[in-house]
Amino acid sequence: MILPIVKYGHPALRQKGARVEKLTPQIRQLIADMIDTMYEANGVGLAAQQVGQAIQLTVLDVLEAKDRPSTLEIDGKPASLEEWMPMVLMNPEITPAGPPVAGGEGCLSFPEMFADISRPSVVDVTAMNEKGETIRFRAGGLLGRAVQHETDHVHGILFIDRMTGAKKRELQAELDDLQAETKARLAKEAKKRG
Repeated sequence: MILPIVKYGHPALRQKGARVEKLTPQIRQLIADMIDTMYEANGVGLAAQQVGQAIQLTVLDVLEAKDRPSTLEIDGKPASLEEWMPMVLMNPEITPAGPPVAGGEGCLSFPEMFADISRPSVVDVTAMNEKGETIRFRAGGLLGRAVQHETDHVHGILFIDRMTGAKKRELQAELDDLQAETKARLAKEAKKRG
């Protein structure tokens, strides 16, 4: 099922997610729905907060991004991206393993907004996968960047928080408009329900 993606101004985007302690049928369904939603929106990643759920769950798939290569290592050896996508990460923990580099980022919750964000070029990741197993890997390139972007989301951190002050000022009018639009929509929905 395709889920609505919440936009900037929705309170869910600022919520720190609860840890996923066990794989329930509801979590399994949410994973499937989030993967469908990510593909439908042509995204490379989607966090639970972006569909209004405050839990530490994210899905990723960087295979279609041919112009921005990714690296994946398991136990110090290169691994096939094809075998790992789509990737499901619950309770992700990341450790920087490379120097910071600036790279372009966008976000499905901020349509048509892009900025160069500085992040470690490579990260070591520990998370739980869709089978409830602990997985450990090293990610670089677009995958490394996407994992960091989505891990921020599950902690209520948005990519605008990592922008330079100058870039944020440049986008401020668009951000204000998007936030106002989202808040107006939420107020309208609350009124309908009320």
